Amino acid sequence: MKSQSSYMPPPYIPLHQSEPEVETLPSSGDPAICQPISAGPTHWSSGICACFDDMPSCCIGLFCPCYLFGKNAEFLGSGTLMGSCATHFLLWALVNTVCCLLTDGILLGLPGCFVACYACGYRRALRSKYNLEEAPCGDFVTHFFCHLCAICQEYREIRDRSGDANPRDLTLAVVTAPPVQTMGSPPKQ
Repeated sequence: MKSQSSYMPPPYIPLHQSEPEVETLPSSGDPAICQPISAGPTHWSSGICACFDDMPSCCIGLFCPCYLFGKNAEFLGSGTLMGSCATHFLLWALVNTVCCLLTDGILLGLPGCFVACYACGYRRALRSKYNLEEAPCGDFVTHFFCHLCAICQEYREIRDRSGDANPRDLTLAVVTAPPVQTMGSPPKQ
């Protein structure tokens, strides 16, 4: 049985492309590598819904998406971690909460439009840097409907292409319990 870290998800094939258009080239002992026949844009290393293939980034993207968004922006050189993180937090959390509270939930989707406008520029920059296709749909639509999945996919792509398989900023700290301690009176002499 293979360990969990050696799991290789199947290659991502967009809906508009069928499997016969992809050429499979097996390498020596490695999983099959799929390369498109055309010299056009390359495929993403993971699909938009492959969040559970990388649990640390999935959990951080779910509970603190502004941090993961800031890490992506920092890597792309489009901003600092704190600046992009704070902007994302303002657009996503605060504006969403204010719109929901003031309109009794009627304008809940409006802040998603703001954050999608802001985030699609970073996705476009990532796609141009790595010559990636615009999949599964346009950058704005992807962030509008699947924002959390999109920033997790972007983080996985950056990590996979930069060669950092185990980033130190997303690893969890190992906590060990102290030895058992007991309270007692000192021995009498």
